[in-house]
Amino acid sequence: MRIEEGDKDASGQDKRSAGVRSMNSVLSTLRVFEEVALRQPIGVSELSRVTHIPKSSAQRCLVTLQQAGWLRVVDPEHARWGVTMKALTLGLRGAGEQDLREVAGPVIKRLAAETDETVQLGLRDGEDYVIVAREDSTHVVRVFLDIGTRLPLQATSAGVAIMARLGAADIDQLLRRELEEFAEFPMPDSDELRQEIARTAERGYALNISSSWYRPHVSSIAAAVTNPVGQPIAALTLSMPEIRYDSAREKDLAQLVIAAADEISRLISSA
Repeated sequence: MRIEEGDKDASGQDKRSAGVRSMNSVLSTLRVFEEVALRQPIGVSELSRVTHIPKSSAQRCLVTLQQAGWLRVVDPEHARWGVTMKALTLGLRGAGEQDLREVAGPVIKRLAAETDETVQLGLRDGEDYVIVAREDSTHVVRVFLDIGTRLPLQATSAGVAIMARLGAADIDQLLRRELEEFAEFPMPDSDELRQEIARTAERGYALNISSSWYRPHVSSIAAAVTNPVGQPIAALTLSMPEIRYDSAREKDLAQLVIAAADEISRLISSA
């Protein structure tokens, strides 16, 4: 069979055209993602206007990014979009956990020195909390968790502090998780957790002073670390043995933890 030169040219041109269209689609999707991250929450009409992408094309980009787990509808009533925690967590990690430790390190050290108790900083990773930095107490008896320890959000005061800054739908989804690996511990049930999340949202910090957690005889105070639009991406925790917890100092310690968490939030935003 003989292939005419014109046929070869036409075939090659079709492939090049398809490649250009595919690349343009990728670039449009990335542009949509960038604008949502900068302007969230944002609707498709405004998105089309600022990107100069047709509304139907912008909608397809939004759906694609939603299916991939990068975007979600944050305001169903007005169909406005925002980024997911997947995007936020990856973005923070993209800068490197070492960079995060360098930014937050002085704040963590100062809080540990002011209280002489162990301070931990952890990132939210989906349904989990991962410790990325720690400053130990000088006491012989102290709380200790390895860097890199991964725990369910429901199992820690840090996780409760994070959940207290989330919407009801996100909390519902997180509390559906079954903690089979913690079945031997006296963990609070979903109703108890909801009550604790509500109390945390009201007072501004999470408090664990009971034995109904995965680490009995450990008391802790935690506050959320947020991104520039107020979404919780991490948490700071002050931990101590239960025997050293003094309820008379609770509010003073909590204010120190909140102030430190807020300072880290500002440092992350300006980094």
